[in-house]
Amino acid sequence: MRITVFASGSTGNCALAEAGGARILVDDGISLRRLTGFLAGEGLGPDMLDGVFITHEHSDHVSGLKTLLKRHAIPVFALRPVASRLAGMLPEAEGLLRPIQPGGFADLRGARLTPFETLHDTPCSAGLRIDCAEGALGFCTDLGAVTELVREALAGVRCALIEANHDVQMLLDGPYPPLLKRRVLSERGHLSNDDCAALAVYLAENGAEAIILGHLSRENNSPGRALDTVGGALSRAGLDIRLLAAPPLGAASAAYLERCPA
Repeated sequence: MRITVFASGSTGNCALAEAGGARILVDDGISLRRLTGFLAGEGLGPDMLDGVFITHEHSDHVSGLKTLLKRHAIPVFALRPVASRLAGMLPEAEGLLRPIQPGGFADLRGARLTPFETLHDTPCSAGLRIDCAEGALGFCTDLGAVTELVREALAGVRCALIEANHDVQMLLDGPYPPLLKRRVLSERGHLSNDDCAALAVYLAENGAEAIILGHLSRENNSPGRALDTVGGALSRAGLDIRLLAAPPLGAASAAYLERCPA
């Protein structure tokens, strides 16, 4: 059971979850060429994927899906409203979409996929929990606020990829125009380092052994600042877990972000 991040940020998002007997791609916002290269580094190929889960239809999460589905008939899971929008965007997805009702789940080769709604600036954006006999993995990026639903959905996961998008002061002092700053800071924007730290403490208190920080802004954050903020909060709470920060292309820097064992 593990999470391997291939890309995380506004230029593309893609991660591999291996749980039970299933290999599940979470989002596909990178080219097929890059995806194939990253999978090869794990001893895999696109034809060895059992499914793709799409959190929402923003281009940095789906830009590689069209080409992937043209060449590989892989089931695509998403919350039903997201699946409906994907059907209109991607004729290649016909017959491959596996909609999941909000509050529902899907079983796939010994893994149970349970999406949960998150607050983001698109309808029915989702995070994902994957349960198998060995434990649970969690994925939760692209959200502006941590709701009780998010906490409940992620409680008990052993490893999670969560968002640490921005340092608030860096964002306020940075180059973004006022309208974009307000969007990022809103409850349907992106999660700050401080809010991420609070979520990390909650997850660690509920059994998480490793946390990967994702979707870091290049303009308004840095790996060091995110790790200091989240790591400091964990330390003050007396919690000692493995903490990593995902670069924009994670698998390209294996020494910086290696596999996350459970």
